[in-house]
Amino acid sequence: MGNKRNIRLIAGLSLLLALAAGCSKEDAPAPAAPAKPKKATPVAPPVPIQQQLSSAAGSGTGFDFSKKADPFKPYAPAVAAPDTGAAQPAARPAGDLLPIQSFEVSRFKVAGIIAGLHENRALLIDPNGKGYVVQKGMQIGNNNGRITKITASSVVVVERFKQSGSFKSRTIELTLAKKR
Repeated sequence: MGNKRNIRLIAGLSLLLALAAGCSKEDAPAPAAPAKPKKATPVAPPVPIQQQLSSAAGSGTGFDFSKKADPFKPYAPAVAAPDTGAAQPAARPAGDLLPIQSFEVSRFKVAGIIAGLHENRALLIDPNGKGYVVQKGMQIGNNNGRITKITASSVVVVERFKQSGSFKSRTIELTLAKKR
């Protein structure tokens, strides 16, 4: 009997709390009428601590960068390449060569070939053991070689070089090592 009474008491309190919390603003008592405002005396704006300066005002107090060096101008002037009229590959300085262009083509080994994609690719290993994934059209070797063809078992490289006034080409075929 005591449990039922406790349950009814808790239910009743919960209901009262729910009703009290659910009151809307319409049920709330109206606020008291506002008192008449007193006449406000004008307040002077505070004195600024520091005078405000604007660089857009052009008052001459901003920074002047006209005598500074241009940070985007290169240090060395651009050198125009001489026009020889022939379409020969330009000999690049050793500093501009990629690592894949610093060895002879015949010293590379074919480690694997990926065939069947949109374009075949090959994994070549240089004499230092570093691997390169190459595709048709890429430069390779120190004699301006270009990869012209990648088959399922080989990589074909054509080197064009100038010898005694005429251009010569040499074809080098790197084959994939056979499985044992």
